[in-house]
Formats: sequence, C-alpha cells, structure tokens
Amino acid sequence: MNQQTELIRHWELKGYFVINLIATNKNGIPDLVATKPNECIYIESKESNDRLSPNQINRLNQLTLEGFECYVNYDKWKVTKEFDTDLF
Repeated sequence: MNQQTELIRHWELKGYFVINLIATNKNGIPDLVATKPNECIYIESKESNDRLSPNQINRLNQLTLEGFECYVNYDKWKVTKEFDTDLF
C-alpha cells in the first residue's frame, strides 16, 4: 500500500470524507481534502524520500493563515514564513 492510500485510509477511519485532488487550478495545493460537517482539512502526501516544493510550502502557509488545518502526511503544518504571493 502506498503512502497516499495509507493516508486516505487513516483519515477516513477518523470519520472524514477524503477527496484526492488530481488536477486543480492552484499551484501547490495539497493532494487531499478531507471533510466532516463544518470541518475541512488539507493533506499533502509525501513519500519518505520526497520533499515539499517552494510552491507547496507557500500554499500550506497560505491555507493555514486563512484558518484551515493542514497536514503533511500525519504531521500538522505550522506556518514557517509568510507566503510569497508572487509564486501564484
């Protein structure tokens, strides 16, 4: 089972409806959106040998600053710096 499949299973067992975003109109948007009534979280799936791109870091920062909970795999994202809107 790959990392993304494991993440989907993990969040679904917590009661979330998980959507895998294949293509979006926003660069760096996380791979998964998980929802419950009145709750929406974003999850970036990364294999152990993979790293976040600058666009992904900026998008995670932006979403977090807008009030969404974001995760990279199972770890809650904390804003690392102000996001650079020029990258979008």
